[in-house]
Amino acid sequence: MKLVPLGDRVVLKAIMAEETTKSGIVLPGQAKEKPQQAEVVAVGPGGLVDGKEVTMQVKVGDKVIYAKYSGTEVKLDDDEYTIVKQSDILAVIE
Repeated sequence: MKLVPLGDRVVLKAIMAEETTKSGIVLPGQAKEKPQQAEVVAVGPGGLVDGKEVTMQVKVGDKVIYAKYSGTEVKLDDDEYTIVKQSDILAVIE
């Protein structure tokens, strides 16, 4: 199966955070925050959204930072994805 986003939606796959700190301390599962960095897996077509023309500014393969509690989490074929609006993406990592 394949996720195909509609409108200004973007499908993200989380980039897992380090499990140890820079000083070498191992973090237990519950101490880790929800990751905010992700890779773009699919991008919607943009177009007319809520009466405004939206052009998509991200592309597949981009690494991005998105708002902490945004989007809808989806599990598909043992992989976990987050579907967000393009406006929930805060920055592209270059």
